[in-house]
Amino acid sequence: MVKLDILSDPICPWCYIGKTNLDKALANRPDHPFVIEWHPFQLNPDMPAEGVDRRAYLETKFGGPEKADQIYGNIAKHAAEAGLTVHLDAIQRTPNTIDAHRLIHWAGIEAKQIKAVDALFQAYFVDGRDIGNAEVLADIADGIGMDASVVARLLASDADADDIRARDAHSRKMGVNSVPTFIVAQQHAVPGAQPTEIWEKVIDDIVAQNQG
Repeated sequence: MVKLDILSDPICPWCYIGKTNLDKALANRPDHPFVIEWHPFQLNPDMPAEGVDRRAYLETKFGGPEKADQIYGNIAKHAAEAGLTVHLDAIQRTPNTIDAHRLIHWAGIEAKQIKAVDALFQAYFVDGRDIGNAEVLADIADGIGMDASVVARLLASDADADDIRARDAHSRKMGVNSVPTFIVAQQHAVPGAQPTEIWEKVIDDIVAQNQG
């Protein structure tokens, strides 16, 4: 088996697209060797806890409404090419994602990490839900078979928040400055939303090496 570590943020559209492309490759190569673990990386670690208005955030980040529309038009195009139906206009707020990352961490303990990642992407990019909101996160947890009341209590505390921040900081110290970043066998970093064909080739190469 080969470890595939994925650094991602649930509000990163390229992470959603990248996961979708990877998932297709995994489905096309059912005997793939990957053992997958998701790791926290906040695009906006200094985001206020309550988040900010989505439109204002995009226009500030990208230098005005025209540039924001251009960039997100390109994202929508790539999402459609990946087979995703996203509703970017439905997103009202850009959240702080520390609590979403905590949920992914707790889901991992219950072997439900990938379900949590999928559910968060769906909630944010398709349903336009505020994944910085504790009630929304508890509902997402319930939807993947976790105990919503336990998750709600954990979210009301600071449980594992420092650990998430430390893991994020460690990744930055190691040179990661954008997501998604995929790390194969703890050695080879593959940045960006790679096409399905690239992942199929990576899998085929690994299998061939192992057989050799």
